[in-house]
Amino acid sequence: MIYMVWLPLLVPFLAGPAGRRLVVCLPPAQAAWLLTITVAGLALGSTTALALLVIPGATHLHAVAMLGRLLTPLATGSPDSVVAVALAAASLLACCVGLLARGMHRHSGQLCRARQLAAGADGELVVLADDFPDAYALPGRPGRIVVTSGMLRALSAAEREALLVHERAHLTGRHHCFTAVVELAALCHPALRALREPLAYALKRSADEHAAHAVGDRRLTAQAIGRAALAVRAAPTAGPGRRTTTARHCAGRDGRPRAPPGRGPA
Repeated sequence: MIYMVWLPLLVPFLAGPAGRRLVVCLPPAQAAWLLTITVAGLALGSTTALALLVIPGATHLHAVAMLGRLLTPLATGSPDSVVAVALAAASLLACCVGLLARGMHRHSGQLCRARQLAAGADGELVVLADDFPDAYALPGRPGRIVVTSGMLRALSAAEREALLVHERAHLTGRHHCFTAVVELAALCHPALRALREPLAYALKRSADEHAAHAVGDRRLTAQAIGRAALAVRAAPTAGPGRRTTTARHCAGRDGRPRAPPGRGPA
C-alpha cells in the first residue's frame, strides 16, 4: 500500500492543538481565514484518501478487471487484505457523504425556520418581545440583527450601540460562511471538530475588534460585550421551546463569553 495515502487521514488529528495555538498568535481575521481554508483542505484531503483506498480493492474485483484493467492497484499486497481495506474505506466514504447531505439539509432548514422569526420586519434591526437576553446576527438577503427586549433592558444606550456594531460585523464579514465550512468539514473527519471552538473564538474576536474600532472606545465595547454575556449567563436556562433557540444555533452563537480555546472560562 502507498503509505502516503494514509497521511491525509492522520494529519487532521494534529489540527486541533495547532488551531488553538494559532488563534492566540495571529490577528483574529487572519486566524479565521487560515483555519477555514485549512479545515476545508484537510476535509477534502481525507475524503480523497478514502476514495483512493477504494480503488485498489475495486481493481481486484472481476467486474472491474473486465474493463481492461484501466485502473492500476495502489497495492502489491494480497487481494484479500486490499479488498478488506477498500470495503472499509467505501463504508466510511458513504457515511461521510450521508452526513454531509444530512448536515446541509439540517443547516438549510434551521436557517429557514430562523428567518421566519424576522419575516415581515422592516430594516436591519429586529426586536423580539422576549425577556430572555439574546442578540445574534441572522444571515440572509438582507441580513438582520436580532435582539430581544430582555437584552435591550440589560444594556445602556451606548452599550446597545456597541453590541449592534459587533453583530453587524458578523454579517458584513459573512462569518456564518466560515462556521458552515468548518461544521461541514467536521462531518468528513471527526478530528476536525476540535477546530470549531478556535474558529468561533477567532470570529468573535474579529467582531470585537471591528466594534472597538467603529465605536472608538475599546473599554465601552468590552463592557458591552461582557455585560451582554453576563446577562445571558444570569438568565434562567432557555427551554427547548424557546423561540430564539433555533436562530441562535444557526448564527453559531451560544450566548456565553468565550475564552481562548484551552484556557478555561474568561
